Amino acid sequence: MRNTIRGAVALLCAVGASSALAQSNVTIYGLVDTGLAHVTNVNAAGDSVTRMPSLTGSFPSRVGFRGTEDLGGGLSAIFTLEAGLALDTGTMGQGNRLFGRQASVGLKGAFGTVTLGRQVNMTYIASLKSDVMGPNLFAIGSIDAYLPNARSDNAIGYFGNFNNFVIGATYSTGRDSSAAGGPAATGCPGETPGNSKACRQVTGMFGYETPAYGLNASYDILYGNTGAAGGLTSSNNSDKRVTANAYVKVGEGKLAGGVVDRTTRAVTGLTESDLYFFGVSYPVTPFTTLDAQVAKKDVKNSADDATMLVARLTYYFSKRTAAYGALGRMKNSGLSAVALDAGGSVGAGKTQNGVMAGLRHSF
Repeated sequence: MRNTIRGAVALLCAVGASSALAQSNVTIYGLVDTGLAHVTNVNAAGDSVTRMPSLTGSFPSRVGFRGTEDLGGGLSAIFTLEAGLALDTGTMGQGNRLFGRQASVGLKGAFGTVTLGRQVNMTYIASLKSDVMGPNLFAIGSIDAYLPNARSDNAIGYFGNFNNFVIGATYSTGRDSSAAGGPAATGCPGETPGNSKACRQVTGMFGYETPAYGLNASYDILYGNTGAAGGLTSSNNSDKRVTANAYVKVGEGKLAGGVVDRTTRAVTGLTESDLYFFGVSYPVTPFTTLDAQVAKKDVKNSADDATMLVARLTYYFSKRTAAYGALGRMKNSGLSAVALDAGGSVGAGKTQNGVMAGLRHSF
């Protein structure tokens, strides 16, 4: 009898240990952020407009589900489902996708993380610590709308951090399945029989990053196909970006910047440009942070350049809730028509000024 009891206890312990190894958890999270913006010179007539932004405030609104399961031996299964929201109208973002920000499943271990599905790529990850304005309504995403929308459909990705050395890559068999328009929906689903190059995308990143300082470089090339936006209507057309990014902590503040070298081979011809940006982030008080950034787009062999100046002040009511205000100025030279506000418009060659204020809450 005693041996039977001991055996039952041992069996229960084994089952308990097995269950513990298979423990999983799911987190529901999100962020809601919107406000009002007033910008000048939105058209050739020089008119101004006051509106509630659709694409972003200080951060794009979203709701998501993130889960992990411990598989034992340091290995975990992970997934992310994240939907973008346009808070002004309540509609879905990223080309009206249900989970347009991320929809991926993967494995994580000492070797790093491997993911499959729609996911942010290395161009997105490379600038996270060096772009102090991030996806703010007035930011470098206004100059190059791809930067805050650098995601790839049908992608396999890898990311690892080994003693502060970071390395990552993605490969997409069809980079963008939505043709709804906008920077996050360019209509290039790929996976085309007989044309393995159509809508393919490859990104990579390598760097060294610590809490005090870091630098990295990334490479990103995407191909087109029939019907794709941006003049990339053939698989022989491509859009390539090479970036270098750096940041350093100075006391309580941070200095950060980078450069994006871009070469576009479209049906309209070859276009080359460099985008330089530099920013400062400083906690003025324990509850207030000031961010400022200057950026310049230099189009090769053209006078159609653009220069941006922005500043943002954020007041934190708590860790989850903050109010913010920002000022910005975009100077367009030649026939340049880069709007100050993401998703906005501006008269060609006109200088645009803007002011915005908003509120965000994360959960």
